Amino acid sequence: MSKTAIRALVTGGSGGIGSAICRRLSTAGCFVYVHAHRSAAAAQAVVESIVAAGGAAAAVLFDLTDATATRAAVDKLLEDGPVQVLVNNAGIHDDAVFPGMSPQQWHGVIDVSVNGFYNVTQPLMLPMIRTRWGRIISISSVTALLGNRGQVNYAAAKGALNAATKALSLELASRGITVNAVAPGIISSGMGDVAFDAAAIADMVPMKRAGSAEEVAALVAFLASAEAGYVTGQIISINGGMA
Repeated sequence: MSKTAIRALVTGGSGGIGSAICRRLSTAGCFVYVHAHRSAAAAQAVVESIVAAGGAAAAVLFDLTDATATRAAVDKLLEDGPVQVLVNNAGIHDDAVFPGMSPQQWHGVIDVSVNGFYNVTQPLMLPMIRTRWGRIISISSVTALLGNRGQVNYAAAKGALNAATKALSLELASRGITVNAVAPGIISSGMGDVAFDAAAIADMVPMKRAGSAEEVAALVAFLASAEAGYVTGQIISINGGMA
């Protein structure tokens, strides 16, 4: 299969990790749809950087927690053919210790990661299955594997993505479609920068540094490649040696 024919959708593609993934997939030859909700200018800036580097991309704007709006946006993309690489990267933090966590904080984080996963992924399935080739990659978190104080909602959301990855991989394994999750640790990409200073990183991470968005993007690009065709149902950590 020619890599140039592959169309990729990256949710949350305007953010730090998302934009690095978009650029890396473009370098690999994909036509990349850079998704954003409110950050239209940021998504367009990512598109322009990809085009300037010789790639091909377009911005798509929708609220992935809105099932109707998401379905309409996905159906529009499918008018030009199947999307064969999907990176479920969109996610939010809204941290609080659990006894003080509001219903809005709980449901908001779950809604983006879990319901957003369903709203985007499900309508892409049949067109992808018909091609007998596809890659579904979800961005999880070390928090889902190790836990973290103040992030019960985030851990629950990303843990659900891990479980969905395992189950969906079994459904699609015979169809030439792989389903995996990448679980980053502390990454220099915006959200991580706010939460941890250098001393905390040195204490928590055996490698004594934060990872980069580009390192995460490199792993995602491998999982999206033809070379990763025998890797499926895996939750792959990229965290500098955190247990």
